[in-house]
Amino acid sequence: MNFPEELKYSRDHEWFKATGDRAGLVGITDYAQSQLGDLVFVNLPEPGDEVSAGKPFGDVESVKAVSDVMSPVTGIVKAANAERLDNPAAINKTPYDAWFVEVENITAYDDLMDAAAYKTFCEEEQKEG
Repeated sequence: MNFPEELKYSRDHEWFKATGDRAGLVGITDYAQSQLGDLVFVNLPEPGDEVSAGKPFGDVESVKAVSDVMSPVTGIVKAANAERLDNPAAINKTPYDAWFVEVENITAYDDLMDAAAYKTFCEEEQKEG
C-alpha cells in the first residue's frame, strides 16, 4: 500500500494535494481503490459546481459496488478530470496520479490526516473489517 507523504487524507479514503494557497486536487487513495476492485465507471461534478467537506461530489462504480466519493474540502470545482471518465481503470493502476477534480476557493477542510496517521487509520480499519 502506498501513502505519499506530500498528500493529506480523509477518513473516507480520499486524498488532497494542495496546488496553491486555496486550491488543490482530489482523488481516491490506493487503499480505497484496492477495496473497491476494478473500477469501470466514474461520475464527476462539472466545473463551477460547489463541493462541501464530508459530502459526496461524485461516485465510482467497480465490479463490486457503487461508492460515493466524498469531498475532503469545501470549495468550487475548477476542473473535472475528463480522462477519468474515459479511463477509470487508470485509478487502479496509479491512484495518486489519477485525480478526479481540482477545487479552488477552498474555505474549509475536512479533518485531514498526514500520511503516517492515514496509514495507521487504514491498518486499524483492516483489523476491524
